[in-house]
Amino acid sequence: MKKIFTLISASFFTVCLFAGGLVTNTNQSASWVRLPARDASTGIDAVYFNPAGLMKLDNGLHLSLSNQTIFQNKEVENFYKGPGGSFGLNQSLYKGKVKAPLFPSIYAAYKLDKLAFSIGFNPIGGGGGAVFEKGLPSFEMTPSDLVPSLATQGATGYRLDPYFEGTSVYFGFQGGISYKINDFISVAAGLRYVSAKNTYNGYLRNIEINMPSGWTRADAIMTGIAGNATAAATSTSALVSAGAGSYTLEQAEQATIITHAQRLQLEGALAAFGSPTTISISQADAVFKGAAAKYTATASLLGNQEADVEQVGSGITPFLSVNLSPAENFNIGIKYELATKLELQNKTAKDFRTGFTPEGNPVTMFPDGEKNRNDMPAMLSVGIDYGVTKKLNVSAGGHYYFDKSADYGRKLNGVHVNNDRIIDKNFFELAAGLEYRISDLLLVSGGYLYAKTGVNSDYQSDLTYSLTSSTVGLGGAVNILRNFRVNLGFGYTFYDTGEKTIDHLFSATATNIQARETYFKDTMILAVGVDFSF
Repeated sequence: MKKIFTLISASFFTVCLFAGGLVTNTNQSASWVRLPARDASTGIDAVYFNPAGLMKLDNGLHLSLSNQTIFQNKEVENFYKGPGGSFGLNQSLYKGKVKAPLFPSIYAAYKLDKLAFSIGFNPIGGGGGAVFEKGLPSFEMTPSDLVPSLATQGATGYRLDPYFEGTSVYFGFQGGISYKINDFISVAAGLRYVSAKNTYNGYLRNIEINMPSGWTRADAIMTGIAGNATAAATSTSALVSAGAGSYTLEQAEQATIITHAQRLQLEGALAAFGSPTTISISQADAVFKGAAAKYTATASLLGNQEADVEQVGSGITPFLSVNLSPAENFNIGIKYELATKLELQNKTAKDFRTGFTPEGNPVTMFPDGEKNRNDMPAMLSVGIDYGVTKKLNVSAGGHYYFDKSADYGRKLNGVHVNNDRIIDKNFFELAAGLEYRISDLLLVSGGYLYAKTGVNSDYQSDLTYSLTSSTVGLGGAVNILRNFRVNLGFGYTFYDTGEKTIDHLFSATATNIQARETYFKDTMILAVGVDFSF
């Protein structure tokens, strides 16, 4: 029954929900949404995208405030049909909603002739909350197995009441210094403090099986089976104490130690628990006691459970930047961010039980105080910006994430694994865009970003999956005053469909059953921002 509670992955909400690599958001300004190729930016959002490019600003104080409202749909379809393909899940398609009504970016820079100081704030990872009102396949696969497991007792269906809600945000607070060496080259360096927080709230209630007598709680059924095993163990323990432990039930009847009715009753109990009836009474006693313990524990796992968990941690990201200007209308931005070591600690008020130790102590999913790594990877970005004419600019860029060398704290079957086990290639992105100035008042822009994931099927699950995607951004900017600009943007990301063959252990017979599972999502972004200077 342990797999009932594979519903939450410790890395789920730290996965990047929007533009960026596996855990990094790069949609960090309204200007990015309208033109998703900002790696050679010389505007105020260069605080994040191209810190060395801040030396292209006019002297003085520059500020930028923007917000994005982001909606994401997630769909998982599971084709599990149970043993023999005779009985599967109540539904095949599961949908979740991710919302981030507030996704702010705030930047400030003070520029001098040769020097600039900058600060920034943004959700560098996460930034949203997700709700799965009808659960996911991993909620239901094991409960659905109860139907074929209890088919001989007349079980025909199951039902349950699942709910899960989670939030994640990694806030980045950064500061940097930029320096102009000459008209050709500028450099910058800085640090980002990352404060991470994930929350998980959910429950799994009212797992019921449709029996001939009507809908019955699954834990009550298991408690009843445990009670039968305990009653049988009471009889066999008494026989063992009386010195009959080495006898078989047949021999005990022949020796008039038990009656024929008692023998039939105990043999029926052995058969019900899958044991031969020819074993000794001592062995039968061990079978009954083991079954009582097993089904008592199973009843506990099938009872109502809740989770109320908060995970917090922090880390430091150093970054370096170089800006090259081979010509007045040609700019090249290069930025390298070092890996961020993050260790998240559980603050657990309520937790899901996933099993029991040999001593009978409960094993939980998020033990209070436990720490787990969830790094952000090193990242290299390179971009160009070229003024074709005084009105038309062309930009392009790329990002490369060093995922394989980061520690994401991932587990397979409850065991931590290295990234080589779940990631074949590092994540990368390529972007390009155009900006056209209609007049001194108005400009329009648009662009495209391609993101290629490098994870393999072992990484994918119904709550944690990464898909190759394409993003289109459109919008414009209005220069209300010479030093006051409003940016408006709309972005849409559509993802390739992912697929995986999952392995599910059918506990009644300890056999593996494979099933196909598919993954899909799409994202919409609305953005508005203001840039102004003094």
